[in-house]
Amino acid sequence: MTSAAATGLSDADFTRFCDYFYKRTGIHFTASKRYFVDKRIDACIRNSRYDTFASWFAALRTADRGDMVQDLINQLTVNETYFLREDYQFDAMLSTVLPNVLAARGGVGRMTGPVKILSLPCSTGEEPYSIALRLLEEWDQIDHVDVEIHGADIDSDVLAKAAHASYGERSVQRVPKTWLSKYFVAVGSGRYQVDEGIRSAVTLHRVNICDTASMRAFRDFDVVFCRNVLIYFDELSSRRAAENLYGAMRPGGYLFLGHSESMSRISPIFTPTRLPEGLVYQRPSGAK
Repeated sequence: MTSAAATGLSDADFTRFCDYFYKRTGIHFTASKRYFVDKRIDACIRNSRYDTFASWFAALRTADRGDMVQDLINQLTVNETYFLREDYQFDAMLSTVLPNVLAARGGVGRMTGPVKILSLPCSTGEEPYSIALRLLEEWDQIDHVDVEIHGADIDSDVLAKAAHASYGERSVQRVPKTWLSKYFVAVGSGRYQVDEGIRSAVTLHRVNICDTASMRAFRDFDVVFCRNVLIYFDELSSRRAAENLYGAMRPGGYLFLGHSESMSRISPIFTPTRLPEGLVYQRPSGAK
């Protein structure tokens, strides 16, 4: 074992590590993230049986140690979120996007298959559960349309937390008290757990958005929320992620990005559509 400061990455080590991590995940770290990366690598080494960066990195690259790779991914991914974050996009989903989806698919009672909604990355679950809450409380078609909600993330730790669905007061601060009473259970120490009915409405998956082979399991989504993740990718990885999202969506499907993200800077394959609540991107209706 070693202390947090004992790994002592050289500039060359940092560059080699960043190249490796980029090839595994598509996430690119620049020198400006040096402190963040060093601290997380130190944590990974402490969690392993290795004493130095060199021995740990050699094992990471050469041994079949999926546990080490996953620990590294979990340490280096950012998972800041809370319930009903940027909820103007949920407003758009309810007021414009879902009515358009139903109309495009033939209307209630005539469409085949469920309306499918994907939250990727879903982090600790606040986003897909927020979608479920908004649909249950505010969508007048929820009793007439079959809906599937899926959450996916590369980080196995946050997926475990999403499955448990227990949140502190900061996470639920924007949840109306009536919803908190109706859909959550107080579990002590200021924490609230999403009830079983809502938890069972969301299916969770582990996937790397830049891994095209893994992303092929995701198909025919009508609505995708992919917010605040593309900003961590370089040009090549962003384009690959966009293409994988495109493949996961039904023609005419809607893609929501984070407020600071723009698909037009990444790829021309989506069509930007201006809604009253803001910008959304669509897979062209006639696309194969």
